[in-house]
Amino acid sequence: MTSPMDSKMVGRANPDDFSDALSKEQIMKKTSIISWMGGLGAATALTLNAAPATISIRVDQPGHAIPPTLWGIFFEDINLSADGGIYPELVRNRSFEDGANPDYWTLMNTLGGNSTMAVTDAKPLNPFNRHSLQIKVNGAFTLENAGYWGMNFVQGESYNVRFAAQAADGFSEKVTVKLLSSTGAELASANSAEIQDHWRYHTLELTPSGSDPKGSLQISSRGRGTLLLDMVSVLPKKTWKDHGLRPDLAESINELHPSFMRFPGGCWVEGDDFAHMNHWKNTIGDIDTRIPLWNLWNYYGTQGLGLYEYLQLVEDMKAVPLFCINIGMSHHETVPMDKMDQWVQDGLDVIEYANGPTNTVWGARRAAAGHPDSFNLKYMEIGNENGGFPGYVGHWQLFYKAIKDKYPDMKLVADGWDDFGDMQPDIVDDHYYDTPEWFMRNSTLYDKHDRNGPKVFVGEYAVTRDCGLGNLRGALGEAAFMTGLERNSDLVVMASYAPLFVNLNHRAWNPDLINFDSSRWYGLPSYFVQQMFSQNRGDFTLPTVVNSPVVQPAPKGGKIGVGTWLTQAEYNDVKVTAPDGTVLFASDSTDPKKGWDFHGGSWDADGDALRQNAGGEFIRALAGEVSWGDYTINLKARKLGGNEGFLILFHINGAEDRTWWNIGGWGNTRDAVECGSTLDSKPGAVETGHWYDVKVEVTGGHVKCYLDGQLIHDLDIDASKQLDSIYANASHDEKTGDVILKVVNVNTNALETEIDLTGAKNLTGAGTAVVLTSDNGTDENDIDHPTKVSPKTAGVDFTGNILTRTFPGNSFTILRLKTGS
Repeated sequence: MTSPMDSKMVGRANPDDFSDALSKEQIMKKTSIISWMGGLGAATALTLNAAPATISIRVDQPGHAIPPTLWGIFFEDINLSADGGIYPELVRNRSFEDGANPDYWTLMNTLGGNSTMAVTDAKPLNPFNRHSLQIKVNGAFTLENAGYWGMNFVQGESYNVRFAAQAADGFSEKVTVKLLSSTGAELASANSAEIQDHWRYHTLELTPSGSDPKGSLQISSRGRGTLLLDMVSVLPKKTWKDHGLRPDLAESINELHPSFMRFPGGCWVEGDDFAHMNHWKNTIGDIDTRIPLWNLWNYYGTQGLGLYEYLQLVEDMKAVPLFCINIGMSHHETVPMDKMDQWVQDGLDVIEYANGPTNTVWGARRAAAGHPDSFNLKYMEIGNENGGFPGYVGHWQLFYKAIKDKYPDMKLVADGWDDFGDMQPDIVDDHYYDTPEWFMRNSTLYDKHDRNGPKVFVGEYAVTRDCGLGNLRGALGEAAFMTGLERNSDLVVMASYAPLFVNLNHRAWNPDLINFDSSRWYGLPSYFVQQMFSQNRGDFTLPTVVNSPVVQPAPKGGKIGVGTWLTQAEYNDVKVTAPDGTVLFASDSTDPKKGWDFHGGSWDADGDALRQNAGGEFIRALAGEVSWGDYTINLKARKLGGNEGFLILFHINGAEDRTWWNIGGWGNTRDAVECGSTLDSKPGAVETGHWYDVKVEVTGGHVKCYLDGQLIHDLDIDASKQLDSIYANASHDEKTGDVILKVVNVNTNALETEIDLTGAKNLTGAGTAVVLTSDNGTDENDIDHPTKVSPKTAGVDFTGNILTRTFPGNSFTILRLKTGS
């Protein structure tokens, strides 16, 4: 996962590699467009009076074996996925390490008391956990914590309350611990032993008398003196497979039947800087010594979900682990080559921790945690989205040599298609985020990819634009793309959607596969697409030819904008002109901020120029109307400082859209047109202090970009190209004998389709159909309607080797056709 909304790092590291694939049309088109009308989020045509679609399957000519690793999951601690999510700690800021203030804790005086609280580093619990809560007790008080937007208490279930406490200055009382409902009613209560003048742990088991998903913890006492508290924890006794995870969320990913899990990130691997990266050695051992760490997704992580717990989860799901390690690069720093020894050693040590015998240093640490047997780590990803950046190849080669020398069978995954010399990766990780239509068109992306190089891991992909909070249309785009991944699974050996989880109270990325609050969860329509593919794996592909009617999206328009990424810049003389010469927008020289809608950064006027002074990421100012169609943008831009250049935005339909010309991106080394993914990229840099003349011509789906009068990009961004209606792939299940056919219909109309099972023997004429569809492509699930868009199963009856089936509009269908003995 990239840094927040970081399209500059999305896609492959070298965006030039697959330009041919990106522009390919789906093969075998048969009918033509005769009308179009809007609908389904990104508007889509209806095909009228078209000839039926056909799908031809050579059942008697099985193709390549489908790797059992193909469909997996990717876990990153984003959107409070771990704390506040699958790691079931109910107390927030349990160790008081989150900052200088006791955030998420409330002290209330009762019966005339006058107690105060503060975070202190006096008398620490241990050398790693240096902060505790100091309460200067003066009378009666209560201390409360509501956790992550409420603690979920279930009647009759047990909760372990554990805390460390120390008394000073004459305090010698017990404390009372209560579980409260959202209305303040007592659900359970118990008293601790008397607090001593040294650190001592107190453990209580409480069973609430009622249920409430919005409960809280209360600690109360009275007296005089000082009370120190640390590691205040409330954990449900019931966890998934008794291994310490929230049962419903762990089961939600287990039900996806993943063959692998990539972890711990994502951007959590490299961190915004090295001080805030996820260092695996800090996530093992005693929970009390795991120092909470500020996560770049804007919260502290307790590290209670650490390396051991990840590995245990993967084993419990009967999957294989794919561990991703920092390559000596953060978002803003790179370790010099002569300082890389410890970083490489960390890579060797993590393999020893996961797999090493119990008589090794790190194997012994694993055994001490409760797992003497190997976790069978076979895949290591070296870095996260670092490919293409200076220093990456040199760092990769250090890791490669050290790991392959000691562990020659370890499969090493790279971040990009760089020139690695004779140290080629086993697998390369490609990432894609874009519109439903982009994914539909790119179902053929890997059809002509070179088979002589590394295998491919599509480690992150999702429809992130024109999809609401995760609608059916987005899911169908992904399903169409996945038929292409399965068809090309001789090359694409692993794939995983991203991100996996979101706490509904902390959405840092949209959309996310599994959405939850304190007590419930639901999956997007995309969740069911992932599940349907994973539950219906074949052993061999069957050659499949699709003859499909076509549809055409409505023309795409939108607002314009200017922005920066890790840079300060100013803009002047901004003018947007329609094809007929009408001026749609012009910057105001007397008030340069007039007419702009600002998103992040620090914007002000410098004379007649609009200036952005901050150094953050994805800073932009938008202007205009979503209804705008074709236009030309003219402006002047000047870089004032920072790492990169300018962003010129167009086709903007929402605040989070990322359609832009990125001038001086990738550390001021490249110019690129990006639309979720990189569409066209060329070497380029921006000179500080130079006023550039910038022009962008937008005509339908075509864009031309000029810098100081020179044409830099001239490309079709695919916004108005025709789409196939039908995407399909077939496979054979050796165990059951079933022919498995996956069919996506992205048309709004139901399409009658003839399916020819050429060479099939012993078909019984019976089967099942699993269908994911809904009334509208914009339909979504939500926490109160978790199965509004969910698959339904029905029987199938047919005769012979040719059958006709009508696939509903906006649908993904899996047919399992049975054969006899």
